[in-house]
This record gives sequence, structure tokens and C-alpha cells, in this order.
Amino acid sequence: MPSSAQSHDAVIAATRHWLTAAVIGLNLCPFAKAVYVKEQIRYAVSDAEDMEAVLTDLEAELQALVATDPSAVDTTLLILPRALGNFLDFNDCLFFADRLIKQLRLDGIIQIASFHPHYQFEGSEPGDIENYTNRAPYPILHLLREDSIDRAVQAFPEAEEIYERNQETLRRIGLAGWNALMKR
Repeated sequence: MPSSAQSHDAVIAATRHWLTAAVIGLNLCPFAKAVYVKEQIRYAVSDAEDMEAVLTDLEAELQALVATDPSAVDTTLLILPRALGNFLDFNDCLFFADRLIKQLRLDGIIQIASFHPHYQFEGSEPGDIENYTNRAPYPILHLLREDSIDRAVQAFPEAEEIYERNQETLRRIGLAGWNALMKR
């Protein structure tokens, strides 16, 4: 049986592959490349198996992020390989995650972006390619500093067009293209 460190390494490797191949490779997030190149992304693998433990780990990661100099760690990917595999449960957790941000008085300082292997936008069908803009190998809570988002949006004034451009990109490559991209 692999050690926890080995399994964490495999989870991080799969996440990094998704990040470099899809998020950066397809330019789904034009802001991701800079923090990736500068090695300012923290990959935190949670061993949590239920929502309560996820929220405990989330609180620790939120506090660690705000206590760390942004030039060292600008953003955190809290990766949940053992919890919230059901997308509806994951979606429910986002409500509590947002409440936690408010309780910690981090509203306006940190926000969470969400990614999941079965991500589904409201009003879409599970197999719709557009859902893949937020599909990742594991459930992920992406902790973002709002100051960094503000700077990125100033540098990329058409930020509101990213969503539509991403959907066009995924419609162009289709499911076969996505699957080929995710093979390692």
C-alpha cells in the first residue's frame, strides 16, 4: 500500500497535469500561468473524508494563506481526493465554505473558485462539454486572494469574456480533444 506522502504526490501530479494541460494549456484562466511559473501555488491535499473535516482543513488553509506573503504563496488549491465525490454534496459544501469565509472575516479578502470531476453548471446536462471548464481530477477548492484577482482583471480588461471564450474553446476541441488532453 502506498504511503500517504506517495498518494499525496500522485494527487498533486494529477492536479498539476490538469492545471498545465487544461487551465494553462487551453488558457482557461489567463491569470494562472503567472502564479504557476513563479511557483506561487500551494497544493494542499486533504485527507478529509467528510464535509466537517473538509471545513476544518479549509479553515486551516484559509488562515495559512492570509498569514503568508503573497509573493511566496499567492493562491492555494485545496484538493479533496477522499471527500465530496458527489457533486451535489460538494456544491452543498460551497455554501458552508462561503459562510466560513464570512465567519473568519475574510469576505473581500479571499474567495473560493470550485472545480470537481462531475462539475455541472445549473441548467446544463451532465455531459455538456461546457461543464468541463470547471472539471478537475478531484474536488478542489481554489482559494484566491481578491487583491490578486483585482490586479489580474486590471491587466486583462476583458475578464468578463473569459467564461464565453472558455466554452467556445471546449466546444471546438470536444470531448475527444479533452480526453486526449487529460491522458498522461
